[in-house]
Amino acid sequence: MKKYFAIVAMVAACTFGMTPSVMAQDEVADEAAATEQVVDSAEAVVDSVAEEAPEPVVEEAVAPVEEEEGLHKTLKTKFIEGNAGFMSLVAIALVLGLAFCIERVIYLSLAQVNTRKFLEALRGKVEANKLTEAIEFCAGTRGPVAQVSKKAMQCLASEDQNDIATIERTINTEAEVQGAYLEENCSWITLFIAMAPSLGFLGTVIGMVQAFDDIERAGDISPTVVAGGMKVALITTIFGIVVALVLQVFYNYVLSRIEALNSNMEETAMSLLDMCVKSPKCKK
Repeated sequence: MKKYFAIVAMVAACTFGMTPSVMAQDEVADEAAATEQVVDSAEAVVDSVAEEAPEPVVEEAVAPVEEEEGLHKTLKTKFIEGNAGFMSLVAIALVLGLAFCIERVIYLSLAQVNTRKFLEALRGKVEANKLTEAIEFCAGTRGPVAQVSKKAMQCLASEDQNDIATIERTINTEAEVQGAYLEENCSWITLFIAMAPSLGFLGTVIGMVQAFDDIERAGDISPTVVAGGMKVALITTIFGIVVALVLQVFYNYVLSRIEALNSNMEETAMSLLDMCVKSPKCKK
């Protein structure tokens, strides 16, 4: 009898214990099913909205391709637009002016020597009374300083021109001659410096006349009619001024080199007179 009641109690306990768990599982299953329904409905709404919304049109931005003109091409275009006849004259002035400038720069560069070192070597030969070697040394050195020194040494080595007055006069004369050689062709550079803007202004005047002729033929003073002649006038003026500026820069550099060489010749003349006075060959 006791065993029977024990079995019944155990069955009842298991039954009541499993009932809440089964109910809990049923509630979880119901909640999961409800969640799935909500998700399915939300996805359906999103799909319907996506189908109804128009697809955005993606426009490809096409950047305008601009051709970059080089400096050479730009100058060539403007040269043609500025009336090739007058622009050719300006270009010839530039080429010839630069040719004379380069020639002067090369000549002056070759004429430059180390004056202090040259005079020290020459002084040693004069003090040793080696005038023949001194003359050969001057003849083998380039530049106006060496030429002036050569003339002074020749006078000192002679028997009838070795007095200090003759030597001084010879030095001054040779310095003037060498200074003239240094300034040779500089007048041509100044000519082309003056010609370049003048040719540009001449093109300006002709361009203005052309503009008035166009106005007279058209009977109208609209910008389209006047633009061609005005453009020619301005381009020729610009090129003429640019050429003059370029040549002026080279010319100023040439002048600075000439001034430096003239200063060296003056210093050399004073040193030569001092050497000749101290030499036993010089007649006081």
